[in-house]
Amino acid sequence: MSAVPGEGGQEDRPGLYVVRTLLAWMRTAMALAAGGLAAAGAAARHSGDGAGALPFVITALCGAILLVRSGVRYWRAERALQEGAPQDVHVDVIIAWLGTLGLAAGTAVFVIITV
Repeated sequence: MSAVPGEGGQEDRPGLYVVRTLLAWMRTAMALAAGGLAAAGAAARHSGDGAGALPFVITALCGAILLVRSGVRYWRAERALQEGAPQDVHVDVIIAWLGTLGLAAGTAVFVIITV
């Protein structure tokens, strides 16, 4: 099977791209939410006061927001595909970026505190 649409004798099936993208965003959102919660729990148990858990809580919130927005994004992508309009995912990219940044910052703080 070819990764390039239209190659390999297969017809283009643009609806599948939307579903595949939705699943990728959902995996990202669930990884941020679950990883953020697990890391926040570990940081709160280790630091005692819970201050080190704040970046991880932000990461989990970003993941939860992305997960909630996934359904809305799916319907917007379907509509944009049918109308031939460009898709706007800038807000979701910023939320995913903030979640990843929160995870990196939390990890740095956690490592500095534990060393």
